[in-house]
Amino acid sequence: MEETSQGIRVNKYLSAAGVCSRREADRQIKEGAVQINDRTAQMGDRVFAGDMVYFQGSPVTEETERILLAVNKPRGIVCTAQKQEKDNIVDFLNYPKRIYPIGRLDKQSEGLLLMTNEGEFVNKIMRSGNRHEKEYEVTVNKTVTDSFLRALAGGVPVLGTMTRKCKTKRIGKRSFQIILTQGMNRQIRRMCEYFDYRVVSLKRVRIMNIHLGDLKAGQYRRITGPELERLEQLLEGSSNDTVRFESSRIDRQLWEEEE
Repeated sequence: MEETSQGIRVNKYLSAAGVCSRREADRQIKEGAVQINDRTAQMGDRVFAGDMVYFQGSPVTEETERILLAVNKPRGIVCTAQKQEKDNIVDFLNYPKRIYPIGRLDKQSEGLLLMTNEGEFVNKIMRSGNRHEKEYEVTVNKTVTDSFLRALAGGVPVLGTMTRKCKTKRIGKRSFQIILTQGMNRQIRRMCEYFDYRVVSLKRVRIMNIHLGDLKAGQYRRITGPELERLEQLLEGSSNDTVRFESSRIDRQLWEEEE
């Protein structure tokens, strides 16, 4: 873990140690769940050589193994590491080392979710400004028309802003494929509702070059070898600044969750 004479911000320390994302670390710090030595950590605190950091009462040790998983999230599982959520993805997966999700799928959605212990992956993949593709298969409650698909692709008003232009393609009478480069709160569902369509099922099948493939619901696989190398190539030049949000409730509602 990188250290300087100025120390390292405690949220970055927790992310680099594989405890949680920087954004989740900020939440936990605000809730008083992080300690540095014998005092409760505050936002902006730094960790210096020799300091002991505790997360939810347990000492934090640096994880040296880099972990990146492709998970097929089932419906009903919540993409959070928070233990108070009984259906959280971390407990459901029961992976032997500390990992956390990259982005989210809402509780009723399913499909590809990436999980890691490395904060840099989280920030580079999640940042909307990096415009990385995510592909979904969507089934709705009535016939998919050409005009509906064109309207989706052109941008839709959602919570006071316009969605980015995207790619759409019919794959069945009541189903279509959509490729987004952003991740607003319940974006696909809201886009469909604007045109009086209701989403019946929503599955994410690809994030950048990572495909869901034939991975069964509830299963996971390690991302390694050429697949990982290609992902790293695609992430070159992407910003890895911490994903942050404005303080207003509407901005958090817009960006804090994905489809």
